[in-house]
Amino acid sequence: MKENALIPVLIADDDPGMRLILRKKIQATEGFCVIAEAATGDEAMALFEKCAPRVVFLDVDMPGKTGIECARLIQDQNPGCILIFATGHEEYMGEAFEVYAFDYLVKPFRLDRLEQTLQRIQARLAHSPMAPLPGPRALPIRKTAGRLMLRHREGVSFIDMMDILLVQREERSTVVYTGKNERYVLSETLSEMESRLDGDIFFRCHKSYIINLRAIRDITPYGRWTYVVRLEGTEHDALITHEKYEELEQRFA
Repeated sequence: MKENALIPVLIADDDPGMRLILRKKIQATEGFCVIAEAATGDEAMALFEKCAPRVVFLDVDMPGKTGIECARLIQDQNPGCILIFATGHEEYMGEAFEVYAFDYLVKPFRLDRLEQTLQRIQARLAHSPMAPLPGPRALPIRKTAGRLMLRHREGVSFIDMMDILLVQREERSTVVYTGKNERYVLSETLSEMESRLDGDIFFRCHKSYIINLRAIRDITPYGRWTYVVRLEGTEHDALITHEKYEELEQRFA
């Protein structure tokens, strides 16, 4: 695999022995590269902003910010970042999956368990075929969507609402992606944007994503209680929680 195709990983753990174990196993796995290590939560966030890793391994109990606090901040900056908790505290598992963790490894864990996680990460990032969840049959559109005025960094644009495929949080901003390969960075919140969109067509599938229901291509497993939504017309995808997936099934019934 070419160097520029390696998956960059950040390890955050205050135990140098655990960092060593993780680093050796990750570096020995084809396709991955450990680009930074942190011993505290604050250091982890500084390195995340500097290095932009694709995968972050987090301990829960660290000096400064906890792993859970780091995960919330990372989600706000890049909701597509893959978060793996590696911790001796099993009782935080519920909180970890509230921030859409990809996996939760309880110390001491077997190296083959870690290897399984790394393989699943590669499959996720490669969009390897996975058994799709039952998909929707058809979507009745009950009213015509209009046009929107978007105020963004470059000025003001007027777009057809139906051109919007995805709205997501990204680098603490709200970003709109359209089927015309347009990208708009907005100052308004995701909730404010949601209130302007046609609720028959657009769906808040996750705290960080709004999707155009007519653009759904497929839905596949991601973590333990989260799924990936792939959309027609864009390389960007979204996450959907298990609860929101059940709500989506009712809408498509």
